[in-house]
Amino acid sequence: MADPHAQDDYVRGSQEISEQASTFDLFMGLTKWGSLLIAVTLVMLVLWFQPGGSFIAGAIAAFVLLVVGIFALRKKKSQH
Repeated sequence: MADPHAQDDYVRGSQEISEQASTFDLFMGLTKWGSLLIAVTLVMLVLWFQPGGSFIAGAIAAFVLLVVGIFALRKKKSQH
């Protein structure tokens, strides 16, 4: 059994985490932009294929959602 009072070489906060941070940033970016793409596609298809719907109405609504989503989801500039 390990001695709980023994000293080990690990010091909390001392490991390099740049690779984990970049992987997390990539995952969050793909999740964010992928969700917007799915939402735009669903809006277009619902408005196009509903009874009495049209392709033009779906395309316009999808374009508006895409533009609003891009402005809402883009990275904010840092205040440094």
